Amino acid sequence: MALNTKFSLVTLLVLVLGLGSVFAVFWNGIRENTKTQVVQEARLIAAEATFVRSYTFTEIRPLLASQSRNHFLPHTIPAFAAATTQRDLGKTFPGYSYKEAALNPTNPANRATPEEKIIIDNFRNGTAQDLVISTRETPQGPMLIVARPIKIANQDCLVCHSTPSAAPASMVDIYGSENGFGWNLNEIIGAQIVTVPLQVPLDRARETFIKLGGGIVLIVMIVVLLVHLLNNSLVITPVRALTDLANDVGTGNLGGGEFPVKGRNEISELAMAFNRMRRHFVGAEPTKKDG
Repeated sequence: MALNTKFSLVTLLVLVLGLGSVFAVFWNGIRENTKTQVVQEARLIAAEATFVRSYTFTEIRPLLASQSRNHFLPHTIPAFAAATTQRDLGKTFPGYSYKEAALNPTNPANRATPEEKIIIDNFRNGTAQDLVISTRETPQGPMLIVARPIKIANQDCLVCHSTPSAAPASMVDIYGSENGFGWNLNEIIGAQIVTVPLQVPLDRARETFIKLGGGIVLIVMIVVLLVHLLNNSLVITPVRALTDLANDVGTGNLGGGEFPVKGRNEISELAMAFNRMRRHFVGAEPTKKDG
C-alpha cells in the first residue's frame, strides 16, 4: 500500500474516532439544552398560573365576597381561576396541560392520579423540595413533567376547607361535604403539574444535529482530500522523482541531470544531498574509465 494512502487512511481513522467522540458529546449537549428550554417553558406556565392564583385571591375574591355569601362563585377560587385560564392550553398547543392535582380536592376533577399522588407525597414527606422534573413515555411520545407543591400559606384559605360547617353553604350545596375539607395551615395539599411534550423539540434538535454534523463531516472530508493532495504534491511526487534518479545513478546512468531544488524544507535538503552524491559519482566516472 502506498505511503500516501496509508497516511490518508490513518488520518481519516483518527478523524472518525475524534468526530465520534465530539458528536456524542455534542448530541448530549443538544439534548440537555433542549430539555432545559422545555423545563423553562413549563416553569413559565406554572409561574403564570401562580400569578393568576395570587391575583384572584387578592383582587377578585374581595370584590365578589358579598355575592359569594348567597351564591357560591367558583371564579373567586384561585385554583379554579388558574385552571380555567390554562384550560385551552392543550387545544392551542397539543400535548401541553396544566393541572392542580390534590389528594383531597373540592372538585373531584382535580383528584390526583396514582402517578401524581406519588409526586405530592414526595413533597409532603420532604423527599422532594420545591420542584420535581421527570419524564414519562406516552403514546404521543415522551412528556416532560414539572411539578411544584401547593401549600396552604394563608389562613383565609381554610374558610372553605377546614370543616363543612365553616364553609359557605352555597359551596357545600354544589360540591357536597365529603371532599376538600380537613386542610391545615402550611400543609401541602397538592401540586401544580405542568406537562410539556418533548418529541417535537427533540425532533428539531435531532434535525439541527444532523445538519451541523453533516456540515462538519463534509468539511472534514474536504480537509482530508486537501491533505492527501498536498501530501502527494509536496512529498510523494518529489520522493518518487528522487527514487527514479537514484535508480538511474545506481545503474550507472548519470545523464539524467540534477534534481531541481525548490524552497527550504526537508525534501529540498534531501535533494541537495542527492545532488552532491550524484556530482561525486560524475566526478569519479572518468577516473574509473582510465583505470
